[in-house]
Amino acid sequence: MNPSLHADPAAPGSPPTAPAPECLFADDDLIVLAKPSGLLCVPGRGPGKQDCLSARAAQHWPGACVVHRLDQATSGLVVMALHAGAQRALGNAFAARQVHKRYVAVVDAGSGLPEADPDAPWQEIDLPIAADWERRPLRIVDAALGKPSLTRWRAAPPEGGAPLPADPGSGARVLLEPVTGRTHQLRVHMAAIGHPILGDALYAPAAVQARAPRLLLHAAHLAFAHPRTGAPLQFDSPPPF
Repeated sequence: MNPSLHADPAAPGSPPTAPAPECLFADDDLIVLAKPSGLLCVPGRGPGKQDCLSARAAQHWPGACVVHRLDQATSGLVVMALHAGAQRALGNAFAARQVHKRYVAVVDAGSGLPEADPDAPWQEIDLPIAADWERRPLRIVDAALGKPSLTRWRAAPPEGGAPLPADPGSGARVLLEPVTGRTHQLRVHMAAIGHPILGDALYAPAAVQARAPRLLLHAAHLAFAHPRTGAPLQFDSPPPF
């Protein structure tokens, strides 16, 4: 989720037969792609981690530049710039919190969640997040060393989602809006308030992790101003769960 103002252009690295990313929008300045769960946004360390969304994008949109990222396990909307000027403008918009982001997740309901009321106010999770240096790349809530981290959330009605890929048990669908963009923020915050995301291999207990074959977290909505024209853009992607 963290914007990168100085990210390198997406370097080739995917096999020639790698499928083209699903594209929701493209013009001379930017592209909006749908990232599947399990695919890295940028290359990782080692030859086995070079296939990624940015490398696949570079095969079809030469010069595509990374602006922000999703966790490997998270699916959903990613915007990439097609030249340095657009990358700079979009990166500044992310840094200034001028990009509206909304995620859909299925979480462990635990002792219960508020009723799914579209008119209900959003709740806030205001817990500072820091790196867990002994268990990198994990993050922890740390009141002394953590950076300010704010997430807005509320229960969501189930309409519009496909049947869950695994029996959700007491799972509940929620909407999440990260105000800040810390690494693993949504996963850490939901686990911290007792509602870990189903399928989360890093922050959920084993029993909650086992209730879904993937992390049930999806970047479903992006809204921002076009980096050149200023025209409002809005994109939506229904979750595949």
